Amino acid sequence: MKRESRQDFNEWDEEESGFSVRTVLAVLAAILCVLGLCVVLYFLIFRGEKEEPEKAEEVQAIADTEEEVVDKEELDYEDPQSTENLTPDETGAETAVSKILISEHAAETDEVTLGIDVSRCQGTIDWKAVADAGIDFAMIRVGYRTQSSGEIVEETSPILNFFLYVMLPLIIFTGLGQILSRKMMDKMGGPNAMTFNMGKSSAKVYVKSSDGIRFSDVAGVDEAEESLTEIVNYLHDPSKYREIGATMPKGVLLVGPPGTGKTMLAKAVAGEADVPFFSISGSEFVEMFVGMGASKVRDLFKQAKEKAPCIVFIDEIDAIGQKRSGGAMGGNDEREQTLNQLLTEMDGFEGNSGVMILAATNRPESLDPALTRPGRFDRRVPVELPDLKGREEILKVHARKVKLAEDVDFSVIARMASGASGAELANIVNEAALRAVRDGRKFATQADLEESIEVVIAGYQKKNAILTDKEKMAVSYHEIGHALVAALQTHSAPVQKITIIPRTSGALGYTMQVEEGNHYLMTKEELENKIATLTGGRAAEEIALGAISTGASNDIEQATKLARAMITRYGMSDQCDMVALETVTNQYLGGDTSLACSAETQTKIDSLVVELVKKEHEKALKLLTENRDKLESLSRHLYEKETITGDEFMELLNP
Repeated sequence: MKRESRQDFNEWDEEESGFSVRTVLAVLAAILCVLGLCVVLYFLIFRGEKEEPEKAEEVQAIADTEEEVVDKEELDYEDPQSTENLTPDETGAETAVSKILISEHAAETDEVTLGIDVSRCQGTIDWKAVADAGIDFAMIRVGYRTQSSGEIVEETSPILNFFLYVMLPLIIFTGLGQILSRKMMDKMGGPNAMTFNMGKSSAKVYVKSSDGIRFSDVAGVDEAEESLTEIVNYLHDPSKYREIGATMPKGVLLVGPPGTGKTMLAKAVAGEADVPFFSISGSEFVEMFVGMGASKVRDLFKQAKEKAPCIVFIDEIDAIGQKRSGGAMGGNDEREQTLNQLLTEMDGFEGNSGVMILAATNRPESLDPALTRPGRFDRRVPVELPDLKGREEILKVHARKVKLAEDVDFSVIARMASGASGAELANIVNEAALRAVRDGRKFATQADLEESIEVVIAGYQKKNAILTDKEKMAVSYHEIGHALVAALQTHSAPVQKITIIPRTSGALGYTMQVEEGNHYLMTKEELENKIATLTGGRAAEEIALGAISTGASNDIEQATKLARAMITRYGMSDQCDMVALETVTNQYLGGDTSLACSAETQTKIDSLVVELVKKEHEKALKLLTENRDKLESLSRHLYEKETITGDEFMELLNP
């Protein structure tokens, strides 16, 4: 199997800074091009006189013979800058003049030609007087003399002027522009915001480490772990699978409720396989510009192929994998293009050897059939809520990092946390540790774990909620009514705890029932008993106080929902028989229901629901009336203690 070093894994991270490097290189290249052009123009414009070769040869001849002529004539060379030889009267000028020897004429005629330098002339010149003085020519030098010091200042180079006044400001402003663009990019959300670095995948690469996630860190999902172990074995030794002609699934789809550990399972697979792990969310493919999502998909798979063998994990794939619409109305071209590109990459003409695709979703029914067919996501691995044994194992895994008392019984905590996900169980253990710290203890106890369950279920205790004696007594009757009806019936879960301490969730009290073991099926009798237990609180108020209150609102909601499910989904009504009158959507997200029947049938369902709830309410009234003395005694005890356990309740009920 191909192994990757840590340096190789970190190469992808270094590529993220390529945006600024490429930009600087492009700017430098542009500057060099401009400089080259300027040099060419300079030689073409300022050295154009080189196109006259005859003149150039003439000047060179003059320069070569100058020294020889001067020696031959032995003439005194007078400084052009001297002002002692000629006066304004001699020249008719208002400035000094100088004698200048012209070698050309001296060499040809043995004569001396005189001239004047009028470079410093500040007034008018009488040229007639100059001619009368025997001056043959006048000249003006290129340099100029300052008025203050008289020093000749030479002109600077055009190239130097170009660098100082053109290129230097350009370089400065380019650098400032790069700094400002980087600041703007950071304020707008990073390199993937708007048009910055568009089309680049923002997948995070997790490099192998000694403390990485393994299968030993995941509990309560034995079936999913067993299915994913095959993938790990394939990545370790694919030859034994190829030898028999077997091919591993290109994609594995993890489905289940939120918090069950789908993402952790994917990381555990990467940790066990010892390969790079690309992680990206489905929402990161969604862009405001058409085509950018598809470009990100291409870039992601390009990086994955370079790191193969590797694992690509797409979380919440339903963001881009939803069913495509049939018509133009309501469609999303960008999302559909992204989905089409994903389908092509997973099952295109090119083989993605060594690239394993893992995806997670809690809405599998919304995925496009082309995405979930064999050849793309070949295997669907359900990651359900853990059972009793699974909850206990998950608690033990998370308890490794927490100091606990020796007498902690995880089985009791697991039974109390019925229906909790892995994330909720981790939160329960953490809340217990925080409670121990608040109380000044070095370890968490059984009571801390039990209290943390109540915190997760009902919220924290309200310190400032002060009930009147009348309200407190009404809450006591209400909660004892629930517990008493549950205890007087068969096939009901035993009572674990009763309290009338208000909670932050809004509950003024609650009664906790805990099943003895795993409970997957419920009979019609058990469901009816559960409805009767829910109505027991209101029934106790009616019997003891002769009045009803708003405290039973949540009980009424749950009883109605359960009664409707018995009629429309479970087929537990003689009049409707085994007819599905409701459809369930998003089963992993609360299970939203929608009626699939006529208006007349819906009216009939409503009457059956009312009849069923009323029947169980009357049953609860009958039970409490027959045990009125126990209702009074237990309510007074709860009023005084505020919280009693299930064992205390049963001792008072059956002395």
